[in-house]
Amino acid sequence: MALIRKLIITGVIVSVAAVGGFQWWSGQPITPADSPVIPFAIAQGSHVGGAAQQMATAGVPVNGFLFGVLARVTGKASQLKAGSYELKPGTTPRRLIAQLVRGEFAQESLTIIEGWTFRQMRQAVDAAPNLKHETAKLSDKELLEKIVPEANGKYATPEGLFFPDTYLFAKNSSDLQIYKQAHEMMMKRLKAAWEKREPNLPYTDPYQALIMASLVEKETGQKSERAMIAGVFVNRLKTGMLLQTDPTVIYGMGEKYDGKIRKKDLETDTPYNTYTRAGLPPTPIALPGVQSLAAALMPAKTDALYFVSRGDGTSHFSVNLNEHNKAVNQYQRQGSK
Repeated sequence: MALIRKLIITGVIVSVAAVGGFQWWSGQPITPADSPVIPFAIAQGSHVGGAAQQMATAGVPVNGFLFGVLARVTGKASQLKAGSYELKPGTTPRRLIAQLVRGEFAQESLTIIEGWTFRQMRQAVDAAPNLKHETAKLSDKELLEKIVPEANGKYATPEGLFFPDTYLFAKNSSDLQIYKQAHEMMMKRLKAAWEKREPNLPYTDPYQALIMASLVEKETGQKSERAMIAGVFVNRLKTGMLLQTDPTVIYGMGEKYDGKIRKKDLETDTPYNTYTRAGLPPTPIALPGVQSLAAALMPAKTDALYFVSRGDGTSHFSVNLNEHNKAVNQYQRQGSK
């Protein structure tokens, strides 16, 4: 009996020590604080043993057997999410389990710039190194159908339908995710601006407001002048004047544009030439930001019908042609509108 009791006591002590050691191990950093970040991925459908093996193959120095035990005793073994991750210095096995259960994927970012054309956006997406490039071979039309399948031909091109911002994504995500995120954000921003619009604007629907916002975006880099630019364009639409804005001509020239716009370019008719055609162009000409959307739908209340660049990034606004011509002469006929 004494021997049995001794064995039982010894077993209890060993068990307690083992449990204590396991608890201590689960709370210790897997790598030291000065270690590099270790990227790794968990494949879809992996069980906990497979996940441990994939981490070991990627160089994560965690004990695979103990990791599996920890996942099982905490009830998390069946909750690990597939995806791309990073083991950061100081991460403990307990924290690693939580990271995999929550799907705290390794994040990358891609910035889309205000005023870019959709072509420039596609170039940036195609060049992003940590995306799955599943759309690179699609035409603009095919890509648009994947992003907005319910549109049924509502949009002639994807131009202007994506909000310029910085987008986060998990490594190896599909590039289609970026397009969908940016489109959903643009529709959200446009809807919010449309609901706050000034009355009696010359737009039949939000898409026309989006077109106007793109013109404002391309006409000035001065945020403070965007509402005034929009006010001039709105006044021109209401009075039946031609918009006569150079960025639309440039957009219509496409790859023919060499950095200079000439008189013959202003006289050459295209669907986007607002010197030869009345009203708004048929589509946006760029990706407008939130301030240009706001300007298009809450333009400045002004009598101005003209503006000309002063050459310092700001514009001179005029209410009649005589005043405008004087301003053009003053500023050496640069940037007249």
